[in-house]
Amino acid sequence: MKNKFITILLRFVPAYKSQVAGVVFFSLLSTVLSLFSFAMIVPILEILFDIAQPVTEMPAYTGVAHLFNYLKACMSYYVTIFMVEYGKITALALLSVALVVMTFLKVITFYLSSMFMAYTQTGVVRDLRNTILDKTLTLPIGFFTEERKGDIMSRISVDVADVEASIMGSLDMLVKNPLVILVYLVVLVAVSWELSLFVLILLPVAGLLMGGVGKNLKKDSLEVGQEQGALTSQLEEMLGGLRIIKAFNAEQRIANRFHDQTNRIREAILRVVKRQYLAHPMSEFLGTMIIAIVVCYGGWLILESHSGLQASVFIYYILIFYSIINPIKELSRAGYNVRKGMASLERIDKILSAKNPLAQNDTPNHIDSFKSAITYKHVSFKYKNDWVLRDINLEVPHGKTIALVGQSGSGKSTLVDLLPRFWDAQEGEILIDGINIKTLPLKELRALMGNVNQEAILFNDSFFNNIAFGVKNATLEEVTAAAKIANAHDFIMATEQGYDSNIGDRGCKLSGGQRQRISIARAILKNPPILILDEATSALDTESEKLVQEALENLMRNRTTIVIAHRLSTVRNADEICVLDEGRIVERGTHESLIAQHGLYDKLQKNQQLD
Repeated sequence: MKNKFITILLRFVPAYKSQVAGVVFFSLLSTVLSLFSFAMIVPILEILFDIAQPVTEMPAYTGVAHLFNYLKACMSYYVTIFMVEYGKITALALLSVALVVMTFLKVITFYLSSMFMAYTQTGVVRDLRNTILDKTLTLPIGFFTEERKGDIMSRISVDVADVEASIMGSLDMLVKNPLVILVYLVVLVAVSWELSLFVLILLPVAGLLMGGVGKNLKKDSLEVGQEQGALTSQLEEMLGGLRIIKAFNAEQRIANRFHDQTNRIREAILRVVKRQYLAHPMSEFLGTMIIAIVVCYGGWLILESHSGLQASVFIYYILIFYSIINPIKELSRAGYNVRKGMASLERIDKILSAKNPLAQNDTPNHIDSFKSAITYKHVSFKYKNDWVLRDINLEVPHGKTIALVGQSGSGKSTLVDLLPRFWDAQEGEILIDGINIKTLPLKELRALMGNVNQEAILFNDSFFNNIAFGVKNATLEEVTAAAKIANAHDFIMATEQGYDSNIGDRGCKLSGGQRQRISIARAILKNPPILILDEATSALDTESEKLVQEALENLMRNRTTIVIAHRLSTVRNADEICVLDEGRIVERGTHESLIAQHGLYDKLQKNQQLD
């Protein structure tokens, strides 16, 4: 999973390389200015306690190994000259001003570093969220039949937010703190290698203790994400099925199920936060303990040893060391956050790494019109194990209406779903004007088709936007003309805002017949040469069906149409009727010829007449 984390960073961060460079540059500058601001305290203390050793000659540079002593001697030289010239009080005031200026520059550079990081973090999260949605839209329908919609919604919303809060929120600490720690450690070694060696022994011990707290954090966080996905799925099902829930007095059952799920989420979150909340007090305690040990050891070096460590320099060392404790604690906290976020990243990666089985041809054919025929040649298909379609041979000539009838589960919807490549057949091929549809770009293929389904799929938007859906730059005149053909104009204009009226979630403000007519108007506006009608009138009452059937006849005029019908009365005038049974076409012909055969179609017709 670490490799996936690195892959995600390498995929999204390079677009912000200039911002990352700004983070690194200003972080280093802020760290250096911080060291200089601490350095101002040394001569201030020496003047206050009258322990300053006058340096009357400019010191000679003797190499990198003695760089700290050389810089300290240079500062003492200039401070000595200034005190001789202007007095100790003036020198003290000047050093204090220098401390303020250094601190001001340090906080400004720190702010700039944080702003560059903010641009990087928010940009990466935005790109990640957009990429997930873009990938989701490209995945075939088969991917979503294996996944719960609520869980996918949770990954796009909750898991991305978790990655933003944990991993991206820790990116600042992961980039800046190692730089700060490295620079501080170099300075600490330059000031006193004895103390630094002692510190470098203590810090790994503290790190091991802290690492034990974060163990299994990713596993617990993954469980939280899964449980939250399940909760979102329950909410989606509940809101979509409120009518049935109330009709069957199942409110308490649904409430109990929801309460159980929220309790599982609470327990999973508690396991995560127990470890997270333990991290801060443990790091605080270990940091204080290490500082106390360092103070004791440093005091021994000053009082008993002949190391040459001065009290003022030791105070400078302690200030730097205390400053390094906080970045180390933040780095440790970032480690916990990253472990927690990795669980969400793993769930997101399931979408990002999903393979699309609908292969795209590297050298595609192109098609912009439909002239001849749609041909199914020896097509067989199965979802998993059992064959749903078996050796289908069918030709749909241009301008003709072909009806598919049969009992539920006979394969009618699957047969038409293969045409726009919602699925790909395992055997055989489907041709449009002699061109295999697998060699066509999906957008060009689907641009040839319009769909009107049994359930009118509408969006929480205006009448205008629902009818103009998928048609660029549609005008009000074009939308109005489509609505009139679909017998929808009158009820649209009866609303308060006409075509600008909102139809509610999934068109909940409309009747079934009205929703279907809006769906038909949308297909009319698209003006496709091939029309697919999937039981478009089966869920309507007689009056609504009459209006919708009239709209459908207007839509079907001069088009090639494939109709899936449950009510056989709606397909009497089809040019050819194909009867499917257990995935095979067992009968075909006109209404009259099929009745005369006294076969399955005649049996279905008589059963419906009895109903």
